[in-house]
Amino acid sequence: MSELFKNFIDGQWVESHTGRTFERKNPATGELVGTYTKSDATDVDAAVAAAANAFKTWRLFPAPKRGEILFRAAQILEQRKDEFAREMTEEMGKVFDETGGDVQEAIDMTYYMAGEGRRLFGETTPSEMRSKFQMSVRKPLGVVGLITPWNFPMAIPSWKMMPALIAGNTVVIKPATFTPKLTIRLVEVLEEAGIPAGVVNVVLGTGSEVGDPLLHHPNVPVISFTGSTDTGKSVSLAAAEHNKRLTLEMGGKNAVIVHEDANLELAAEGILWGAFGTTGQRCTATSRVVVHRSVQKELVERLVAGASALKLGNGLDKSVQVGPLVSGGQLETVKKYVQIGKDEGARLTLGGIVATGEGLENGFFHEPTIFDDVKADMRIAQEEIFGPVVSVIPVDSLDEAIEVVNGVQFGLSASIFSQDVNTVFRAMQDIYTGILYVNAGTTGAEIHLPFGGTKATGNGHREAGTAALHFYTEWQSVYVDFSGKLQRAQIDPV
Repeated sequence: MSELFKNFIDGQWVESHTGRTFERKNPATGELVGTYTKSDATDVDAAVAAAANAFKTWRLFPAPKRGEILFRAAQILEQRKDEFAREMTEEMGKVFDETGGDVQEAIDMTYYMAGEGRRLFGETTPSEMRSKFQMSVRKPLGVVGLITPWNFPMAIPSWKMMPALIAGNTVVIKPATFTPKLTIRLVEVLEEAGIPAGVVNVVLGTGSEVGDPLLHHPNVPVISFTGSTDTGKSVSLAAAEHNKRLTLEMGGKNAVIVHEDANLELAAEGILWGAFGTTGQRCTATSRVVVHRSVQKELVERLVAGASALKLGNGLDKSVQVGPLVSGGQLETVKKYVQIGKDEGARLTLGGIVATGEGLENGFFHEPTIFDDVKADMRIAQEEIFGPVVSVIPVDSLDEAIEVVNGVQFGLSASIFSQDVNTVFRAMQDIYTGILYVNAGTTGAEIHLPFGGTKATGNGHREAGTAALHFYTEWQSVYVDFSGKLQRAQIDPV
């Protein structure tokens, strides 16, 4: 029998009071990779109580000392990077190089936020009155509920957890049921680094049995959610009902513009990585290619040739470039959208079928798929698929290309390939996404700049960088009058 992974509540690894468990199998091989305790609202209550109690002292723990704990955690993550990457490939499916990158993001974020323990800057400003000093300071909010997705099992928990902790909040996290192991590993590392009991808590289980009670809990004033747009809308309504502070990071339908003067070799390379890296299971994955009609034929030929050469299989094989989809349900979603594309009249130029062959029999593999001559209003060009499917949309001008890029409900990431600085700056001015790349694909955000999107992708907040600290802290303005008399601002003369 495999190891039983437990909840982490008030500094102890404990089974759920339910006595139930759930399993996770390798999506490439079908082999069992973990058995997990399955929790409910009672376990959430215990975790929130522990976090609320720990907040009383953690908020007063000097921020530079909080940073030292995070710094030690980052060092441990570095030492165990390959081990964690291997476990992630086994549980989530993406190839070893990519899971190494996932762990590296956690390392980077933890180091970065460790340094913020000596910053957490406020402002001082001159007063309009004599003998008066004024400043603003940051204060933590309390217990933060984190609900994380399966596609970046360590990176995204670190994006949420580390800024929350450095700011003096305490945490209850519910990881995705497909990939809980790497959140557990992250918390084990924090425990080893010396995080006090109750500051970080993990509750394992489903969205309905753990996520909903955490979302509705009266003693959790802050929620950070990453997941689907439909679920995010429900989360938003629940948070509004309880007046919770909320950050949402949801869907994307990210586009690459390939202008007529683009370096097509570079563009094809960037598109292939953005579309088929992580098997298309990124919120920033390239799902639309908006190409000038004059270079459409050559670009599509390059994409078909490049995608045809990609090797599918178990991500632990260093020669494999595309792993499985995370689950049978996700595979069915991809198959459904391929059929939709065919029915809509898009021209299938590659793939479109479940991948078969030696080593693929027990996994959820789908061939890299390219549709050409897609119209911008087709469902495959409007709806998030979250799989290895890319739509090529021909246009006749930069104006039309920008209109197509902006013509979806999402606004996470976009890219443009062009050698003309004027074209590039037009794109920077007129494309309405949270992230924009020039002569690169739509993926590859770094942790020290804000991450997030516009429109249906989010609700205006950002993760990563110092922008994350704005979400996890409350501003307090402080006025100190040392004049010895009452001075009425905006009324009394100086």
